[in-house]
Amino acid sequence: MEFEYGIIGGGPAGYTAGMYLAKQGHAVVLFEKDKLGGTCLNKGCIPTKSILHSSEIYSSLRSLKEYGIEYSGLSFEKVVEKKNQTVEKIRKTLELAVKNAGVKTIYEEAHIKDKNTIIAGEEEYNVGKIIIASGAQPREVPGLKFDGEFILNSDDILNLRELPKTVLIVGSGAIGIEWARIFSNFGVNVIITEIAEHLIPTADVEVSKRIERIFKQKGIKFYLNDCIESITDKTVMLKNGVQLSPDFVLVAAGRVSTPMTCDNSELLGDACGEIQLAHYAIHQAKEYALNIPFNKKLTPFVIYGEPEIAWVGLREQDIDESYQKIMLPMSALGKSWCDDATEGFIKLITKNGLIHGAHIVSKEASSLIHTLLLAIQKQIKTEDLKEICFAHPTYAEGLFELVNRI
Repeated sequence: MEFEYGIIGGGPAGYTAGMYLAKQGHAVVLFEKDKLGGTCLNKGCIPTKSILHSSEIYSSLRSLKEYGIEYSGLSFEKVVEKKNQTVEKIRKTLELAVKNAGVKTIYEEAHIKDKNTIIAGEEEYNVGKIIIASGAQPREVPGLKFDGEFILNSDDILNLRELPKTVLIVGSGAIGIEWARIFSNFGVNVIITEIAEHLIPTADVEVSKRIERIFKQKGIKFYLNDCIESITDKTVMLKNGVQLSPDFVLVAAGRVSTPMTCDNSELLGDACGEIQLAHYAIHQAKEYALNIPFNKKLTPFVIYGEPEIAWVGLREQDIDESYQKIMLPMSALGKSWCDDATEGFIKLITKNGLIHGAHIVSKEASSLIHTLLLAIQKQIKTEDLKEICFAHPTYAEGLFELVNRI
């Protein structure tokens, strides 16, 4: 069988490239050894956000007694079932979209024979160009070998069928923070170890410090500049001498690319070893298939939960005294009081009338960050933003309040 393009991996990079290439009239075959959608749909973004949403609803119900309403009861099995249903619905929609785009999908593990030949199952496929979008796998930490029982990775955790009493999370990136929030919302005792100086070490330092404060208020324990020294009979000893007895350890140290190698191939998505985010992979694929470039340095980052965390551009630790920092507490906004969501802030880093960095800890941060991203990328001056009429009461009017303080 002959095709112009052979794509290995059906995640965001693979299926996006395949659909755009097929719509241009190219013959495309896509190989996926498991399920279409990749890590994001099946083992990452979507299932985690579904469980996170359930945990937030449960957490809010637990506080109803403050209003004279009693509620008790939780079926974690139903939470998992809801997650599976959500993933399945999105996957079916995706499968139909890929099919309608004209992409031939082969659900077999693919092997590269040579630069123009892919073997899947018992078939050989001749292709003009190979695109490798083979994704990534959970990163192992030395001394913490995954066993699927006591030491779990971010894939294993989605197979959980009952909640633990105590969980130890290694790492405080997006995966670690979101699962810490999930477990805490469900009433689980959560402990985090982070080898860096602050939680979410890739974030702006003030964002990290605010999340640390929020976690302390929620009773989430964390040890910074620390790691696991040893594990004996499920007893964990930290480097600082603290001894812990969690039900299991979740290693949330990110993911490592699993690229395949071949001459005449193109690496896309997580496999290329750059920013491992679905939206980054999608834009990589668009850049390849449609020649539409994007500014990789302005890739937005979002961590979900209450409050959401989002940022783009320069951080405080990246700048010098020539930049201006300005911050607005969410408690300054009427909408935050209406929603009982006053925790957090919006922070801008500006220079010469332009925004160079934006950092948000707030309800709706995942939406707000894109208005600021647009201003940064299109170099919209803060003076011009002052002319825009923002609705009241909203979280977005916080952006208006901020630029008017410059």
